[in-house]
Amino acid sequence: MCYLYFCIVLYCGCNELKDCVKCVILYLSIIIYIYVYNIHNHIHISTLCAWYLGTVQPVTALPAPMFPRNSVSIWGILKKCIGLELSKITMPIAFNEPLSFLQRISEYMEHTYLLNKACTLPDSIQRMQAVAAFAVSAVASQWDRTGKPFNPLLGETYELTREDQGYRLVSEQVSHHPPVSAFHAESLAGDFVFHGSIYPKLKFWGKSVEAEPKGTITMELLKFNEAYTWSNPFCCVHNIILGSLWIEQYGTVEIINHSTGDKCVLNFKPCGMFGKELHRVEGYIQDKSKRKHCVIYGKWTECMWSVDPQTFENHRKNEKKGESRKKENDDSDDMPESQDTVSVIPGSTLLWRIASRPTHSTTMYNFTSFAMSLNEMEPGMEATLPPTDGRLRPDIRAMENGLMDEASREKERLEQKQRESRKERAKSQEEWSTRWFQQGNNPFTGSPDWLYTGGYFNRNYATLPNIY
Repeated sequence: MCYLYFCIVLYCGCNELKDCVKCVILYLSIIIYIYVYNIHNHIHISTLCAWYLGTVQPVTALPAPMFPRNSVSIWGILKKCIGLELSKITMPIAFNEPLSFLQRISEYMEHTYLLNKACTLPDSIQRMQAVAAFAVSAVASQWDRTGKPFNPLLGETYELTREDQGYRLVSEQVSHHPPVSAFHAESLAGDFVFHGSIYPKLKFWGKSVEAEPKGTITMELLKFNEAYTWSNPFCCVHNIILGSLWIEQYGTVEIINHSTGDKCVLNFKPCGMFGKELHRVEGYIQDKSKRKHCVIYGKWTECMWSVDPQTFENHRKNEKKGESRKKENDDSDDMPESQDTVSVIPGSTLLWRIASRPTHSTTMYNFTSFAMSLNEMEPGMEATLPPTDGRLRPDIRAMENGLMDEASREKERLEQKQRESRKERAKSQEEWSTRWFQQGNNPFTGSPDWLYTGGYFNRNYATLPNIY
């Protein structure tokens, strides 16, 4: 208990434990937390003290600004890859961002308050609205994120526990060829489980790179015994060779409530010739009898609203249509001009609004505040993390610190180490064994999936390989 005393005094700034009411309350709170509730997170005492006393400050900047990409030519690498899948192509590190794809997946959880809200709503249509807003918010962080996340190494993991938002997440790279990332998040209060596996297929089409996010995402609201499934839209980065990079997402996303038969159909619209539809999302929610209950509209880069279907149709009929022609450019796909805000239909209900990014985000890989925190090592964390956690990757850490040459050397070393490990397994006819997920079928769709087997947060990592 002496160490506990030291931590409390350190973070509180008082002189004596017995004379400080705040210290006494903190002391008792931590004792109760550890010995009564015992949620098995094994969070360091100093971190608990910092949370309580408000001394853990959110990350507002990376250690170093992003490396300029203008001096690096990508055409020499991609000119032979038109129409091909890019997962096996080694890209210059300058086109990366200092996060792995597992960390990118964790950004789905930035707006977890929508799931917490869904767990309190009595009506299934209202719950579908909250889940649909969450599905859109989960891809919102990709706006202007033109850097490629690092490919996770086979066996790499990432964990994220957010007591303030009431969840914990674990993810694992379960396959290298094809690259498959599996994740499992759960409410600390037992309200929801969010899980899935993603197989991102990348293709180069001459001027653009298209990402097809294969895989099923599942959200379970345990209180209502409901399960929702969907897949993310396509994502395309334009002007890979020439011009300013810009991103659009497009495709139809169907969210199905397997318990009630309710369905939400969201159309992520392609920008079109004149850019009128850039970033726009429009859809509806219907029940199992196919009766439409509401229309959902907005932009995945900004906000989403819900309105009565008849009100939406009347507004559409009365809406003035005006388009201005844009000059075409044969060398690059110029980013279309776009309205800054969504035109809100009277009578609409706001479902979600994106959080503002830091003012210096453009020099920090266009990261959100949430993304900037994902590589942070909190006090005591290194002692509890498994050796496979992405925060310990030396190439990503070097890039985050602005050490590009070191990051490139480390990336090459890790990739070579992975190749050598694969050859050794092939010689001994040894199959790779995943640690926290096993291959199976999604219990609600029947499609192939990777399912969490449990045990990660027991903190028994003695048999994990040294992948770094």
